[in-house]
Amino acid sequence: MTSMKILIIEDDKFLRDLMSQKLTKEGFSVKEALDGEEGLKMALEEPPDLVLLDLILPRVDGFGVLERIKKEPKLSHLPVLILSNLGQKEDVGRALSMGAEDFLIKSNFTLGEIVEKIKTILKKKYV
Repeated sequence: MTSMKILIIEDDKFLRDLMSQKLTKEGFSVKEALDGEEGLKMALEEPPDLVLLDLILPRVDGFGVLERIKKEPKLSHLPVLILSNLGQKEDVGRALSMGAEDFLIKSNFTLGEIVEKIKTILKKKYV
């Protein structure tokens, strides 16, 4: 599973850098996008194996990105893991009903736990 590609769509540079470093150390190939529009473009150009997606983003928010990924035949199969500060039941329910694989609230999980969740999703999806 060491060559799996992860696309991180996150506007918080500090968190994006931390996630990228951690995932790279774990053997993943990582691409980063600063906003929803850039993330969609990158996903279409080179589809990843999993998208790690924030919901509060400039230009196109995470819900918009998720909707477009799930409607795009080339990407609709991709697992999307939401990592957000939005933790309201409505936000979680909306994301899951739109096709997100899971929803993690940033403050409730360590980087290690997030990586383990990514590995679990990828094993389910691709093994």
